[in-house]
This record gives sequence, C-alpha cells and structure tokens, in this order.
Amino acid sequence: KIINTSWKTANNKAADLMDQEEDAMAAEGEAKEGEEGEDGEAKDEEGDGKAKKDGMDGGEQKSGEEKEAAKDSNNMRVPTTFNEMFLFNGAVMGFGSSTWMQLILDQFDNMVMNVANSYRLQEECDVLSLVLAKYKGNINLGEFKAVMLASLRSLVPKDWNTDHEVAWSWLWENVERMLKALMGKPAVQEKALERLIMSLTEDAVNYLRREVYKRFFALAPAGQDYFKQSTTRLYWIADKIVEMTIEMYREPKKMVEDISALGLRHVGYAIPTEFFAPFVSGAVEVVRGMTTDDMAEDAFRWSLTLISKILVRTILEGSTIVMKAINTNSEKALRKAISVAPRGKRSLELLNITVGTQSISPLYWAIESGSLKTATAMIKDLLTIRADRDNYYYGCDDIFSRHPDVVKCLLQNGEGLVPTLLDGLIWRSRVAVNGVRRVNYYVKHLIVDEEGKLNKPLEWLVDSKDPKLICHPVVVLFSDLLWTKVARLYFIVGRCWYIFTLIVFIFSQSILKHLSEGPETAGERIAMFACRAFIYGCSLTMLLRTQLKSVYLDIKGRGFQRIAGVPIPKYLSSWKECGTLGLVIVLIIMLCYEPVFHCAGDMNGDFEGAGLFTQVCPAGVEVQDLYSTASMIAMILYWALVTDLSILSTRISAFVLVCTRVISELFLFLGALAFLIVSFASSISVLNNLTPGFSGITNGMLSLFQIGIGMYPQSHFEDIREVTILMAAVSIFIILCLVFLLNLLVAQLNGAYQVVYADMVGYARLQRGKITSDTIPSVSAKRWTRFVESLKLDEKLEFNEGDVGLAGGIQINEPASLNPTTVDAIKRFGGSTSPAMQWPEEEGANDDDENKFDRLEKLIVRATKSMGGSSSGKKGASSSGNGSSGNKSGSDAGASGEEEAE
Repeated sequence: KIINTSWKTANNKAADLMDQEEDAMAAEGEAKEGEEGEDGEAKDEEGDGKAKKDGMDGGEQKSGEEKEAAKDSNNMRVPTTFNEMFLFNGAVMGFGSSTWMQLILDQFDNMVMNVANSYRLQEECDVLSLVLAKYKGNINLGEFKAVMLASLRSLVPKDWNTDHEVAWSWLWENVERMLKALMGKPAVQEKALERLIMSLTEDAVNYLRREVYKRFFALAPAGQDYFKQSTTRLYWIADKIVEMTIEMYREPKKMVEDISALGLRHVGYAIPTEFFAPFVSGAVEVVRGMTTDDMAEDAFRWSLTLISKILVRTILEGSTIVMKAINTNSEKALRKAISVAPRGKRSLELLNITVGTQSISPLYWAIESGSLKTATAMIKDLLTIRADRDNYYYGCDDIFSRHPDVVKCLLQNGEGLVPTLLDGLIWRSRVAVNGVRRVNYYVKHLIVDEEGKLNKPLEWLVDSKDPKLICHPVVVLFSDLLWTKVARLYFIVGRCWYIFTLIVFIFSQSILKHLSEGPETAGERIAMFACRAFIYGCSLTMLLRTQLKSVYLDIKGRGFQRIAGVPIPKYLSSWKECGTLGLVIVLIIMLCYEPVFHCAGDMNGDFEGAGLFTQVCPAGVEVQDLYSTASMIAMILYWALVTDLSILSTRISAFVLVCTRVISELFLFLGALAFLIVSFASSISVLNNLTPGFSGITNGMLSLFQIGIGMYPQSHFEDIREVTILMAAVSIFIILCLVFLLNLLVAQLNGAYQVVYADMVGYARLQRGKITSDTIPSVSAKRWTRFVESLKLDEKLEFNEGDVGLAGGIQINEPASLNPTTVDAIKRFGGSTSPAMQWPEEEGANDDDENKFDRLEKLIVRATKSMGGSSSGKKGASSSGNGSSGNKSGSDAGASGEEEAE
C-alpha cells in the first residue's frame, strides 16, 4: 500500500473514482491523495521548491547562483512525474551517460503497479533481462536505486518517511535479485537456440511439426476440439512458435507487443488457458529428443514458457464479461454483462480492452467475428441517450474517437449495421409544438475529423454504391449541407470553363460558317481561326493533361481492370472519363485534319474564297468531309459531358440516370434489329427478278433498315408488291420488327424503369455525393473553417424547452406527422448521480420476444407439473378409498359367513 500510494503521488495520478474502496480509511486516504494531486499546481512555489531541495539532498547541492538562474529562466520546466525527476536527478548525480537506466525506467511502472503479484513481477524482470542483454556496456543496478530513492524523496516530500524508504528498498532488492539471476544468460541462450534452429533439416522440421501436436494431444486430449484447422495451417503455427522463441531473444520489446496483440485476439477465440502449459511441455519434450545440447533445450524452454506466460496473462486480463458475451452472440448475455458497468465507463467497456500497450475493441471484434446480434446490441446501447439529474451520457463521441473509421468498417464487414448506427445519431422529441417537432442530428463526426478537416464517411458511403443507404435522413442532412454550403459554388465555377469552351466550339463550328451566303469574309475567317486556336490550345491541352495524369496515376498504382482480358486503366470505369478520352481523340483528329493548316501554304491561290486563314483551297477541300464528321462527333461529346450539370437538381439528375440505366434495353433492341436486317437481306438477295432496292445484300440491308425505322419511300412499295415472294419476306420482316420487337422494347423499358424508379433518387444522390467529396478538397481552408464555425457544432443543443443537452449536432424542425413518436428517446433515471454507479435496470428491458417465450415455456412446464401432481394425488386417494371399501366388504362377507356357519 505504501508503494502504490507514494507512486501515485509521484506521478500526479488522481484517485480513480471507479475503484471500490476496501474500507472507509482507505477511501479517505485516496480522497486526500486526489486533493493533493489537484492542489499540486496551486502549490508550485512551495511544493516544487521543497521537491528540488529534497532532490538535491540525495545528490549534489546547487549553489545560490544556480538557484537564482533556475528561477529567472522562463524556459525551465519543473519535473512533475517520476520519469522526468529521475532523468533530472540522474543527470545531476553524474549518471546521465548511463543509458541503460532508461531501459529499466521504461518498464519500471509495470513493476511497481504489480508489486503484489510475484508472478507478474518475475515476468517483467524476465523481459527486462532480455532488454538489458542487448545493452553494450557496464550495468550497476545499485546506481539506479540511488537515483530512484532521490527522485521519490523529491516527489513525495510530505509523506516520505522510514517506512517508505524500507518499502522501496525492499522492492528494488527483489528486482535486483531477479535480474542478477538472469544476467549474462540471454546472450548465451540465444546463440545456443540459434545453432539448434539452423541445424534442423527439412525432415527434422517436419518431425517437429508432427510431434508437437501428437505430444500435446496426448497430454491434453480435449485440446483436439479446439484445433480444427487443416494440417498445413497447424504446421504453419508450429513454425511461427519456433520463430517466436528465437525472436524473443533478438527483439524482446517488439515481441512482447506482438504477443500481447496475439493474446487479445485469442480472447475472442475463447480458448481455455489451461491448454498452454501442456502445449509448452509437449514442445519441450520434442526438442529434448532432437538435441543433446542442454543449453539449447533450456533456452527453448525458457523462451517458450515466457511467451506462454504473457499469452495467458493477456487472455486473462482481456477476458471481460463483455468479450464472453460476444463469443456467445447473445444480445441478452451482452445486456446482462454491460449492466454492471459504471455509467461513466459504460462506453469504454464496449469499445476498448487494454492489456499493456495493446488494446482491442470488443465492438470491432464482434463485427469482424460475425457476431452481428451482439454488435447490433452494442451499437444501440452506445447510441442510447441516458440521463440523470446532472449529466447526459451518449456514446457518439466515444465511438468516433475510438474508431474514426467505424462507418468504413461497418460497410465492409456488416453493411446491415450502418442503418442502426445512423438511426442512433437522431433524437426526436415526442412533444410537438404548432405542428412541428424538434429533431437533433448528431452529425459532427460525419462532417469533420479530429483535425477539423472533412471526414470521409460521405466518400465511404458513395463507394458502397447503396442507393437506399445514401437516402437515410442523417446522410441526406449532412451531404446536403456539404453540397449547398460548400461544394455547389465551387462545382459551378469549375464547370463555367467547360461551358465557355462549349460556347466557343459552337460558335466556331456551327454559327460562323452559316452567317453569310457565299464565301466567308476575312473577319469571319479570322474569328473562326481564333476560336479553333482557343479550342486546340486551351481546351485540348487541358483535357489531354488530365487524361495523361490519370493514366500515369493508374500505371503507378497498378490500377487496372480487365475487360475481355484486356487491361484497362481503372479511371475509365466512369462513362464521363471515357467520354472525355473520346473527346480528346476526336479533337486530335480535328487538329490533324484542320483545313486551315492544310491551306497554310496556299492561302492566296487562284480559287474562290482565297485569303488569310482560308480553308477552301484544293488541299483543304480534300479533308473537309473527314474534318466535319469529326467536328460533329466532338459536338455530341461536348453536349454529352455537360449533362453532369444535372446534379444541381436531384429530380433532373434522377431522370438522366434513369435514362442511362434503361438505355441498355435500347441497345438490345438495336442488336436484334441488326440481326434481322442481316439475315433477311442475305436471304432475299438469293431471289431472282428483284427490285433495284433489294439487289445485293448491301442494298437489301439499307432498304430493310429504312423500313424498320419508317423512312422507306411509299412509292417503292409498289415495286415490292409485284414480286410475291419478296412481298411475303418483307411482310414477315415488318411483323417481326415493328410488331414483335418494338412492343418487346416497350415492355422491357417499362420493366427496367420499374426496377430503377424506386432507387433513382438514391442513384442521383450517389452521383452528387461523389462530386461533393471530390470537390471539397479543393476548397480553401479559410472557407472550410468558416463553414464549420457556422454550424456551431460545439454548442449544446436543447432537447425540449429549457433542457440543454449535448453538443455535436444540428437541430431542425420537422412536421409532427412525418415521424410520429410517443416515447421519450432519452432514458432518464433518478437516484444517485455518481459516475461510479451503475444504471438502474430499465423497465421492460427484458420484455423482448425471446424472454416472453422463455417465461411462457416455464409457465407451461410448471402448469404441467402441477396438473400431473394433482392427478397423481387424486388417483392415490381413489386407490386408498377402494382399498378401504374392499377391506370393509371383506369384513362384512366374513361376518356373514360366520353367522351362516353358526
């Protein structure tokens, strides 16, 4: 007790409110220590001065000039913890170059906190001996004791006495004895074990793999029920165990962290710790039979025993009742387990289990292990608002602080849990005023991260491509805020350049050439060339640069997808990027066949329209048709790419998306039509005495195509009627094409529309969310900060009038009829308001369907037993009555017989 209390004081550790006091005296002692810790800062001059003075008593005395210099120095920071004071006193006492002291100091806290546990203290000393074995130099453990006592005297000046001196000296003597017993051994054992492992042949390794499990199963037959993996997996585990034994000597600190993490994972596997001892014994027996080197055997045994100790301790410390409930995947067991947690630490019980420097999240373990029932119950419990008279308790901040990527984790491992998480971020008042009710959306952590920058939940939700999830009220609220207040303006400004480019392209290709009849004037030619130069010099170069950058990033990051076995850059998975690439290619073709360039050497030739920037020279005329065709395609692509402006309106965007999603049905129709045209044209071409329109496959295909789209001249049908067999073939084609295929297309479009219609708003929001998440990173930090401040997320929101609640949300008013509720979403409790108290049992908490059926089953069993007991009682009574009657009848009969005999 002396060591623990003085250690807390030395490190300014306040008494933990959640600890259970053993008695009233202990409680008063802890309270006094807490007050001293809190008043430490207020007594800097007195306490720090005394601490310095006492610290110098254990080392060298400072001169008066040095004290004055220390007081005058503004950069001087007074040591307030044991580690800081230890380093300070070590430097003053002349041990600043003894870096081995820092190695002990790193583990000294664990030693002190486990002074009452001899097994744990021995474990810490074993690990420390491995760490010290890596130090090159002399180690004098007595020097550490001198600095340790001097530092403690400085930090615990009021309470320090002979009892403290004796207690701390006793502790260090025990630690020193354990360390000296191991000094020099780790280096020798490491070399012996390394020789053994390097000498193992492949056959020896296979023998080791097999025999380890054979011996283990012989010592602990029940262990076979837990090793269900394949033989190759078990062999791999055996190899890792052997590797860990040698790595324990090489990198002890890293291995302790890795073993602790492994132990925490084993908590979720629910493997009994009783199996570790027989496993170690079996492995050591196998190694004993494979070598005659006693040092190698001892090194293997000592290292594997230390590993098993750390594993067992980690599993025992991490096996909380919450983890056990997760292993059963029982919501009822989880509620029972968490009900005993103090209200101030209830969230931490569900989010964090720490052993040493390693930690594991029960929530993440439940999600990743597939215990989705308990994961759902945990999320609901965390996001339930509970309140007493003094405080509100809500786990929203705890979830996102512990797991900033919780949305991503849920989308990857349990997408069905995301609506549960989002529902928990909403509070609705059950009181409606003037037809509206208050609604609080706690969306702070969905908008900003811990650094105040844009958080990534919107990006993760968009990547999930779930049209229903993106329409959740919470997602709609914060995504619309980001779009309307931040991204929309930047998006419109960014698209203004594209719209301007489109206008210039239209002016140069479609308007100037039709301004006047006859040859173009000099002014028109100059204006046309200026517009085209702008398109080639500005639009084409920028689009080409963007495409090359995207290709480079995909090549660098190996972002390829295969289509029909051909690797395609991943960025081309978007139709917009494909359209942009097509536009770049068409513009390059236009540049290559630009008539003005072809006429550059013959501008003033002898032809009509000659002059500066003419394009009607003989060389220019030759490329006019190809150039105009490419120009038409470019115009179509420009207009197609401008359709992304439809996201400014969700309704228009939804319509555009519906059109793009049902267009596949149109292509199917065109494919079927092409098949009919080719088949009928090739069949008809076999006939004799055909009309000119069907002579040959090419002419037949053209005529049938015109018939299919209703462009065939009526006068040509007279020629078809003259050839009976031709008329029959065309009639069959018309029935199949215009009657069957066309009506089938209408039916397919209708069916596809019905499927897409329910989610078309969701798809529109997905597209807007994608553009929002891509646009906001380009927003200036000043504008983003101004937007975040305007949300006032750090201000507490009212629940009802006068009831100031929690911060981190946005409050809106919604129509009372939209989401009617008559139940208070906040669970309020009376009684004590201490954070150390458990929450009282909630009314109706156990009234779920499972419990109702359990109670009904028990009631039926009791009723059945009761009815059975009653029937048995009645039957016994009846038998007794019959017996009595029988006896009575017998007696009467006997009496009658006697009378007759007489």
